[in-house]
Amino acid sequence: MHGLGNDFVVLDAREAPVTMTTALAKALADRHTGIGCDQLILLEPSATADVRMRIWNHDGGEVESCGNASRCVVALTGAKTLETGGGLVEGGTFGADVEVSLPPPHFEWDAIPLSYPMDTAHLPLGWGPLDHPMALSVGNPHVVFFVPDEKAIDMELHGPSIEHDPAFPERINVNVASIREDGIHLRTWERGSGMTLACGTGASATAVAAIVQKKVASPAKVHMRGGALTISWAPGEPIRMRGSATHVFKGEIELEQFT
Repeated sequence: MHGLGNDFVVLDAREAPVTMTTALAKALADRHTGIGCDQLILLEPSATADVRMRIWNHDGGEVESCGNASRCVVALTGAKTLETGGGLVEGGTFGADVEVSLPPPHFEWDAIPLSYPMDTAHLPLGWGPLDHPMALSVGNPHVVFFVPDEKAIDMELHGPSIEHDPAFPERINVNVASIREDGIHLRTWERGSGMTLACGTGASATAVAAIVQKKVASPAKVHMRGGALTISWAPGEPIRMRGSATHVFKGEIELEQFT
């Protein structure tokens, strides 16, 4: 499945358990020798929601949250609630679109988390042309930079150095955005995956940052290379994300050949 080109392999382990490892997730995500995806999604039974959704990035690391994957899982299963490592996600379908509600964002330095206390609204840090971002968690950690032209930033150069900076003990997702008349234009370097065509939590974090800084009003349209999402948020409330979720194909694979 994919959400605006952000693509996923979804394994259904609700009836037959699947033991997922870093090595197996990385092998399945490989675009040359596996199935190929940005993130691997494992569906499991949940005692607190309709389904439990676990997420592994392209590099095999398990992470807490993925907005585009959440919308795909809602579209695939019809689930109204998802248990994730980043909290409970609620979802529903609206015509051709799927909307999910992520938990309210966190701005506290230790909730993001950062390695030490600092002003999360304007981090006193810089990397080349990028400096003083806002840091926040939307179920996973993000920094957001607002620049005149997001396309002018070499994300392949600066994304990895920011992602792995010691200031971010769990690494960080890196968002570079510009504000235009039609909304926010965004590029995201995802921790563990690199550049993707779209990032749901990146769009959410960037829209929240833009609303906090009064650069846009809610709801905000966030444009990415793979398409656009509409993000709605008000202080103290969940983040609502609406956009498309697309089924590509269904198949079977022998997991034993990857172990």
